[in-house]
Amino acid sequence: MKTIAVTIDESTLRRMDRLVARGDTQPGNRSAFIRRAVLDYVTRLERVAEEDREREIFRQHRKRLERQAVALIKEQARL
Repeated sequence: MKTIAVTIDESTLRRMDRLVARGDTQPGNRSAFIRRAVLDYVTRLERVAEEDREREIFRQHRKRLERQAVALIKEQARL
């Protein structure tokens, strides 16, 4: 693990300290709170990037996917 310095405005720090004091983090300290917040944020950004990438793939191939879906529905209707 690496130690870094982070500047946080007073208002946000007070809010964070209230949550830490309430026991909303395990273990209950600022470092754990910030690590978890950063991990959650990075994970969310990665998920959004992956969804955007997949959306673009679907967009690029939508005509072929549509043809395949129609063919599959027709095939299932015959059964």
